[in-house]
Amino acid sequence: MKNLLRKTAYVAILASSTFAATAQIDSTVYFQLQNTLAQVRANYAPDKRTKFLELADTHVAANNYTIVLSDSSLKEKLQPKLSTIPATIQLRVLPDESIGKNIQGIVNLSVANLRTKPSHAAEMATQLLLGTAVDILQKEGGDFRVRTPEGYIAWVPTSSIVPVSAEEFLAWKQRPRIIYIQEFGKSYSAPDQTSQRVSDLVYGDVLSLIEEQQQFYKVAYPDQRIAYLPKNEGMLFDDWQASRKPTAANIIASAKSMLGLPYLWGGTSVKGVDCSGFTKTSYFMNGYVIPRDASQQVLHGEPIDILDADGNFEPDKALKNLQPADLLFFAGGKHTEPQARVTHVALYIGNGLFIHAAGTVRINSMLKGAPNYDDFQTRTVVAARRYLGSQDEAIQPVTKNTYYN
Repeated sequence: MKNLLRKTAYVAILASSTFAATAQIDSTVYFQLQNTLAQVRANYAPDKRTKFLELADTHVAANNYTIVLSDSSLKEKLQPKLSTIPATIQLRVLPDESIGKNIQGIVNLSVANLRTKPSHAAEMATQLLLGTAVDILQKEGGDFRVRTPEGYIAWVPTSSIVPVSAEEFLAWKQRPRIIYIQEFGKSYSAPDQTSQRVSDLVYGDVLSLIEEQQQFYKVAYPDQRIAYLPKNEGMLFDDWQASRKPTAANIIASAKSMLGLPYLWGGTSVKGVDCSGFTKTSYFMNGYVIPRDASQQVLHGEPIDILDADGNFEPDKALKNLQPADLLFFAGGKHTEPQARVTHVALYIGNGLFIHAAGTVRINSMLKGAPNYDDFQTRTVVAARRYLGSQDEAIQPVTKNTYYN
């Protein structure tokens, strides 16, 4: 009996040792894989809002892993580095089979909310307007992962997007379209403003034109709903594009038209804007597509010298060098962290004034003594950029953006 117990104990110890060794190997492989991914991210996908590679399925005990990549260029960079890792690794490049054949889509709501994760409870990342075209990358539950015209990647409810074939996508861009040019309004079920509403509308929404009927446009939604729009509230999309004159005066006028709008995290419409959504919308109203977030916007355009030798804001230099419609950037932790991340952006008006979304869209001054001097924002200014006249490809006319034309 004692010998049996000794043998059983020995087998148990041996099994435990083997399991521990296996777990150690699996754990080592896992961390090796994570380090490899971190290296490739740092070099080729530093901004997960536009490019990403992520572990989707992790089975450490079985030594099986699945990595999801936002585009094939990352696969070319990652694959050679994985050859030395002793594991079964599957690479899944988006778009994947979860979305079927239709890899483009068109926004079907006046304003669609995009989030950082496939959940209604997740943080709102940005918004898209009715008629905006997107790339559909992935489907999870009731959400699509999409890429926007400025290259931003986020999740949106499937009910907000109409998936279309390549032929339907091309047809949508080629047929006559109407853009809504009032701040707020609605479409109607008949050519009569007392008829039932089909949906609400905001500035920038785009619908397909069927025909003109006296004082109304007859239009179609991406999901083929039919509606009527008063002619004085819409404009042919091609005519709107041709009429855009992105001058400083026009951009500032567009910005001022949003005065008093509430701050909304992730907002990019006249229903509410965040700071970078506000600058993005001010430029879009004048025919330009620019990067989405403040930390992305600061990386583009022509740098403007507004700081002293120690990196502190210098009002006299700013007044001399800044021009209306330049962008001002702020970092909340500048005084505690030299490389603090940009967290806020404003549009310079002139004479030391800037307009921005902070609580509401409002105007403040960078000059001490002014009644609307904003001390906190002024003390944290870290950079300025000029977009007008820039040859930066990230600052793109709508006419040259393939999602619109």
